[in-house]
Amino acid sequence: MKPTKTKILNGYHVVFLVQNVMIGSTLITLPNLLSSVGYSQWWLPLLFALIANLLLVPMIWLMSRYPDDNLFEVHEKLFGKWVGKGINGLLMLYIVILIAAVCENYLDLIQVVALPDRTTTWPVVLFMLLLVYIVSGGIKSIARFCMMSFFLVTWMMYFLKWGMVDGDIRHLLPLLNFSFEELVTATKKGFISMAGFELILFYYSYIRQPQHVFKQASLGIWICAVLYLITVLASVMYFSIWQLENVLYPILYLFNAVKLSFLERVDVLAISLWMFFILTTAAAYLWVAKRGVDAIRGAENKQHLSIIAVVIFLFIIIPFPKEVQKMLYEHVFHVNYAFMVWPILLCALHAVKPNKEGVK
Repeated sequence: MKPTKTKILNGYHVVFLVQNVMIGSTLITLPNLLSSVGYSQWWLPLLFALIANLLLVPMIWLMSRYPDDNLFEVHEKLFGKWVGKGINGLLMLYIVILIAAVCENYLDLIQVVALPDRTTTWPVVLFMLLLVYIVSGGIKSIARFCMMSFFLVTWMMYFLKWGMVDGDIRHLLPLLNFSFEELVTATKKGFISMAGFELILFYYSYIRQPQHVFKQASLGIWICAVLYLITVLASVMYFSIWQLENVLYPILYLFNAVKLSFLERVDVLAISLWMFFILTTAAAYLWVAKRGVDAIRGAENKQHLSIIAVVIFLFIIIPFPKEVQKMLYEHVFHVNYAFMVWPILLCALHAVKPNKEGVK
């Protein structure tokens, strides 16, 4: 039985789903990821947003041809049932590992800052229970959580003004003081910060006014780009090039520059609130994974969500060798780039296939 779909997402839901899922995992490390171009990194978020906006075009066009389907179902229509299910299976594996990577990176930060001598097993359990609770409400519940998280967390960007005031504005020039190889390295590492907007391939069929979805998703992308721009501007002005290259979480050090009479550790408050952004990113991908199992099995079942959550939990707590784990997570993030351009191939395939019922 095909899962029932209703148009439950309005324009605000789309905007916050796009920008919150993107911003969840990499904002606090972005200046370090872009450090190969030195101080010139501050304008790269604008370039990344432009590329993401261009990649959005084939995604929207493809899904407008299949307005009642998600990408899992599009695969089966374009490649046939069994090849499509095979591709969906690989996609599921990628998403599960990606969720584990996002969760584990955040939990590693928690362990370093707050639990240096303790195991993170119980924090992982609580995190997964909260994640399942959010996702069990469906995509509209996730969208509402994204909106709440945005207003709960983004006010902390105000604290970055301390970094700008104490920094040196002369670091912003010259603009192009890097080689082509350094730009490629920065793009390879930093563009992963734009990952997440492609999930519109899965919730497009839930949007009430799909004729406006490109504008809404573009707004989400550029809100995210502006937040990235503010972050790297403050980092470039405040830190030396050596610090940008060697400090993994520069934003947390920027928060240490904040002097408040009523709050001593602003960085700890930031890490705590950051959990909301991590939850929004992980929840959106987990919802996609659940829809993937539904599509592969051809039936909607709430138990699929619990099963996937258990698999992710086991993946996080199993003590893989650090070298293996690092290599696996890096390859997963590289797969994300291939996934972003994948709709271009699907558009070409759609164009050469004969029209079928339900396809525009």
